[in-house]
Amino acid sequence: MLLRAPPSVFFRNTSTSGENTTGSLVSPSSVTVVCAAAKGGSSNSKPITGVVFEPFEEVKKELNLVPTVPQQSLARQKFTDESEAAINEQINVEYNVSYVYHAMYAYFDRDNVALKGLAKFFKESSEEERDHAEKLMEYQNKRGGKVKLQSILMPLSEFDHAEKGDALYAMELALSLEKLTNEKLLHLHVVANKNNDVQLADFVESEFLGEQVEAIKKISEYVAQLRRVGKGHGVWHFDQALLNDGAAV
Repeated sequence: MLLRAPPSVFFRNTSTSGENTTGSLVSPSSVTVVCAAAKGGSSNSKPITGVVFEPFEEVKKELNLVPTVPQQSLARQKFTDESEAAINEQINVEYNVSYVYHAMYAYFDRDNVALKGLAKFFKESSEEERDHAEKLMEYQNKRGGKVKLQSILMPLSEFDHAEKGDALYAMELALSLEKLTNEKLLHLHVVANKNNDVQLADFVESEFLGEQVEAIKKISEYVAQLRRVGKGHGVWHFDQALLNDGAAV
């Protein structure tokens, strides 16, 4: 509650006689009332406005945090080393998954495999994962972190399976990779919450988690369909549906 000190009231006689009658009884018609707000008994007081935010005072502590060394980021704020490292780890995950999908694309695009629908699907999946990595890199730079790319493992080049066939085996592998990516994203979200980084948590939630759930659902349906059709002619029909964007309703 804002308390105001009572004003000091002075009565000044404004009669034409020119005599100073301050403090004496005078008629109301000849009185000028002068009010001055007093604070703490001081006559040299400033007005009480109720302002609780003084930007020029509070910004002083922020000015002390602005780096002067050229190698340090000027944009970095409330961004911990742990969050920075977790983002770099997720960038590596996205690039590795993209690399595996690109190997799958190359396999199904062979002339002696010739499943163009699966080749198209895995090529698009590879590009999507690379886009995710680049989006994380952009966010890392935005927050003042440093992108540190790590090694990418060499993926498989053969995806045929004696019992399951190549289409089902590759799609089950893709489902496992999507679930693994989701686990890594959830870990990144945990790191954000641990460090009270609400901006990073919001970024992960809005840009990745919902999309990841949708991808897991879609590929799960593809696995179920391929298990039904077996390794024969049904795979070709499934591939044609993927090629024409009509698989798994």
